[in-house]
Amino acid sequence: MLTIRAGSKHLIREINQAIVLDLVRRHGALSRTEIAARSHLSLPTVSGITSELIDAGLLYEQATGVSTGGRRPVMIAFNAQAGYAVGIKLKEDAAVAVLTDLDAHVVAHHLAPIRKQAPEAIVAELANVVKTLAPAAGAHPVVGVGIGMASVIDRRRDVVRYATYFGWQDLPLAQMLGEQLDMPVVLDNDVNALAVAEQWFGAGRGVADFVVISLGRGVGLGMILNGRLYRGTGGGAGEFGHIVMQPDGPICACGKRGCLEAFVSDPALVRQVSAALGRDATIDEAVRLAAQGDVAVSPIFHRAAEFLGIAVANLVNVLNPALVIIGGEGARAGNIILEPFRATLEKHTLGPLVKDVMVAIEPWGDDAWARGAASLLLSELFQPALHRGDEDRPSFNVLNMV
Repeated sequence: MLTIRAGSKHLIREINQAIVLDLVRRHGALSRTEIAARSHLSLPTVSGITSELIDAGLLYEQATGVSTGGRRPVMIAFNAQAGYAVGIKLKEDAAVAVLTDLDAHVVAHHLAPIRKQAPEAIVAELANVVKTLAPAAGAHPVVGVGIGMASVIDRRRDVVRYATYFGWQDLPLAQMLGEQLDMPVVLDNDVNALAVAEQWFGAGRGVADFVVISLGRGVGLGMILNGRLYRGTGGGAGEFGHIVMQPDGPICACGKRGCLEAFVSDPALVRQVSAALGRDATIDEAVRLAAQGDVAVSPIFHRAAEFLGIAVANLVNVLNPALVIIGGEGARAGNIILEPFRATLEKHTLGPLVKDVMVAIEPWGDDAWARGAASLLLSELFQPALHRGDEDRPSFNVLNMV
């Protein structure tokens, strides 16, 4: 049950600091009067908070703005270089990592192979990744680490409930790494990380309700609903690849039959194309043949696009999002599947709802996933701690970190 710490002047101050800082970060340079108007805080409160944030190096006074009749206002801007964050996309065989400033702009990259599967060994590898990137921050602090991985993550307990590629269960990975590095670590499903990235600096910026669908080895879903990432009760929301399309269909990697993933994931497409060609094929070859209109391969992609269109239509009928973003490795086939996907989506979506939704195809690279993981941390960094019991979690008050 959600409980709020009440009657705390420190908490109220922290909330107000977060409001002011996030306003300036999102909207660019603002005068103190504009901040007060947008935040509904009093001008004296805003003046006090901006002074604290300027002293901390998080805000700075910029050139004066345009006068509206009196003195020209001093503009307050966000200092994105006051600190840095590390974002890591944890794959089964590698850690793709980036160092970003506080506005998620990438300033350094690192790729480290993952040679062992034991949790302790991987934590040691991840700690080395962070230490390798840290010098690129110069004299500024690295405020924390965000990790995205294919898994079910329970953020309330901060544990990996189930790791798709590693087989871990109820593992406190964030705590283990945080203790080694002595800094906050945020861990979430990798598609959730992408959804946050899209919300921060992608197609979802300024959109209150949108979904991100990732196609590749699996099929994932991230949901931003009413401006907030939706994770579900135990972190398992978004297992979109395992909605059943055909109860008697092909066996899915999860062991069940007829899941969406068994029709549209890269392994499913490779299996179908290999069978059609009578020899082994790669996903790159399959995409190339489909793009060339191969009579054996093109119908396979067309059918996969129709399955995806039906599944997304059901999603639109339930959630009524303004935007559907499709990306991941599987988006390399975007132009091939787009037309049959759109036609099927329109056919199976309730009439008024299909007019509300836009579709964007974005074939992300590994760096985008890692940048999304950094955004996980940054999105929490600018939010006050409101839940009782947060005293036992790492402090994400940005003033304590720079």
